[in-house]
Amino acid sequence: MAGALDALWSQYTWALGNGDPRTDSWLLVHSPIPVTLLFVCYLLLVVAGPAVMRCREPLRLVGPLAAYNLGLVVLSGYIFYEMASVCWWCLFSKAIELLDTVFFVLRKKQEQITFLHVYHHSTMLFNWWAGVKFVPGGQAFFVGMLNALVHVFMYLYYGLACLGPRVRCHLWWKRHLTTLQLGQFVAIAVHSSYNLFAECPFPDGFNMAVLLYSLSLILLFLNFYYQTYLKGKQDKLT
Repeated sequence: MAGALDALWSQYTWALGNGDPRTDSWLLVHSPIPVTLLFVCYLLLVVAGPAVMRCREPLRLVGPLAAYNLGLVVLSGYIFYEMASVCWWCLFSKAIELLDTVFFVLRKKQEQITFLHVYHHSTMLFNWWAGVKFVPGGQAFFVGMLNALVHVFMYLYYGLACLGPRVRCHLWWKRHLTTLQLGQFVAIAVHSSYNLFAECPFPDGFNMAVLLYSLSLILLFLNFYYQTYLKGKQDKLT
């Protein structure tokens, strides 16, 4: 037990002393503790939130949802436009996006809180903390730029969908949005694979981590695509 604690402490002190000095003083960046506490609170919400709401009426939250989603459209658009100088905003946006799950809990939409949803939101928080802490800028810009562009369309869709059936019936492009998300992860995987063999000073360890993470999301989103858009059609044919 003492050996494990010593190893954990060594990793913690290494993280504190080996970050990029340009970002070390920024909010959430210096220590892994703030993002870890956010992660723990997030998991507590996922586990306890549905139980707290079980005997309560679901909240509609049309106004807050519209403001939240359209606000993220603006933030994602800004990140896409100014990517070279706003890596930190990518990290900050991942913290804000944890509210996706809060809104699902308050509206009693527990079926939306899937493994893919929790995995994607929680791991993105740590991924961007590591990126801003150790390798801000450089090849990391591509991941953030592409993700921000996809989120412009994604939160625009969610923002419009929350306005009610009159608007929702015109949102025919949900399937194409999932395809766009899949294309994003394929592009990031190809980009990271290329960086492993190119003469690029960006650390190979980070390139490999991004590649493996992208592959995991490709598999999860392919399963989501099949379950959501293809399985029903196949069941009807059999």
